[in-house]
Amino acid sequence: MPTNIESDTFDAVQNYYGKVLQTNKDLKTTACCSIETMPQSYLPFLSKIHSNVKDKFYGCGSPFPPALSGRTILDLGCGTGRDAYLLSQLVGESGSVIGIDMTKEQLDVAISYLEYHRKEFGYQKSNVTFLEGYIENLKSCGIEDNSIDLVVSNCVTNLSPNKKLVFSEIFRVLKPGGELYFSDVFSDQRIPNELKEDPVLLGECLGGALYTEDFRRLLLQLGVNDFRIVSQFKINLLNPEIEKKVGNINFYSITFRAFKIPLEDRCEDYGQVAYYQGTIDGFPHSFTLDDHHVFTTGKPMLVCGNTADMVSTTHYKDHFKIIGDKSKHFGLFDCGPNPVAASSGDQTSGACC
Repeated sequence: MPTNIESDTFDAVQNYYGKVLQTNKDLKTTACCSIETMPQSYLPFLSKIHSNVKDKFYGCGSPFPPALSGRTILDLGCGTGRDAYLLSQLVGESGSVIGIDMTKEQLDVAISYLEYHRKEFGYQKSNVTFLEGYIENLKSCGIEDNSIDLVVSNCVTNLSPNKKLVFSEIFRVLKPGGELYFSDVFSDQRIPNELKEDPVLLGECLGGALYTEDFRRLLLQLGVNDFRIVSQFKINLLNPEIEKKVGNINFYSITFRAFKIPLEDRCEDYGQVAYYQGTIDGFPHSFTLDDHHVFTTGKPMLVCGNTADMVSTTHYKDHFKIIGDKSKHFGLFDCGPNPVAASSGDQTSGACC
């Protein structure tokens, strides 16, 4: 059972997204607006989604990794279903997408356009299912252990009053080798309690933003020793009243990825080399693992043991060739974040690299 504080948070979020906001034009800041550019190749898919679904979209990133055909995807906090309907096209008719949200008004919109999008996509049967429920308790929605290939979320985990439960559930339902790929709002310091309880700041994805170091510690507690930043952007709130409230707290839209595979807590050097073979549809020339591992097709890249495992023991394995094993150890791997992003002061790091 949720605590009183958790219940109050759920009520505030449901009220903000179910009643206060009618479209994304009602947002008071840019925090819940997508500031990460969607790949050009996805724009034709986006154009097929109904305008009512897009107008009620509240997201801060573009959590769509490549190589999705035929996969089973879980979208946490799916809202009116914009991302779910985009993913529906990316997985194809042989794949499936499950969207979960706790706000009935949002889900009613998503469900009302199921048949519209089935016809628009040319599918015999819809591959999307929407469920009303809480992302802290996926079992109550019937999501079984080790059943999901990919979990995505777009600016939603910040709204949860119990983030440890959310991420615990994510790694419960992911298949071994499965992937978490999500975008959310994070802060460079802990949010004071009085700001956490402000309904506008909470609804605008600021009050519940997780301090980046606390996020790292949370995943470490769950046995996730290494995760990667894919992209990061500082959020300019563009609202003097809210900027005055938050003071010197900086907020960032960050897209992370993590895998359900055993990894070391540091980048270790085993002399391994990775080659991307250019075989992922839509990505013939390069593959981006994170903000400082961009693999050029056919070009060898020295990698740490964790990076080698990320591309060779997950669903990306058929697209990579790894030279070397872990029979010989050379110490820590000299691995660091993107130097441009690091020098700007806008870059945060994961457990590795």
